[in-house]
Amino acid sequence: MAGRELADAGVEMNLQPRTVAVIDDDVQVLESLVNLLASFGYKADGYISAEHFLGSGTLSRAFCIVTDVEMRQMSGLGLLQHLKNSNCAVPVIIITGKSSERSESFYLERGAIGFFRKPVDGDALLDLINSVCS
Repeated sequence: MAGRELADAGVEMNLQPRTVAVIDDDVQVLESLVNLLASFGYKADGYISAEHFLGSGTLSRAFCIVTDVEMRQMSGLGLLQHLKNSNCAVPVIIITGKSSERSESFYLERGAIGFFRKPVDGDALLDLINSVCS
């Protein structure tokens, strides 16, 4: 059945792109991830800090959040904890460019659905986001 036929048959069509919030204080990484996601049909909104994201009012539209760990004020881990404390169920993927003693399991145990080191494997990130947003 074509889209128009589905609509005529009473099947609701959701043509809104799935929104992914990307948060990173490195503008080059931010733009790269936003462009990658947009090229695969996602509406990707970029933010230079967790505070900008939380103050934007777009949390309610986000299907997934990709956030850097190391940022100037609120860290990605701080954002993850804030969302969990607020009973927010939006999935969070953590990315980092810094070497750390903290492993993937550290972030997963705290509620993240994924963890990537920079440079981020775009295919693996897309696979994870596709599994969450479908």
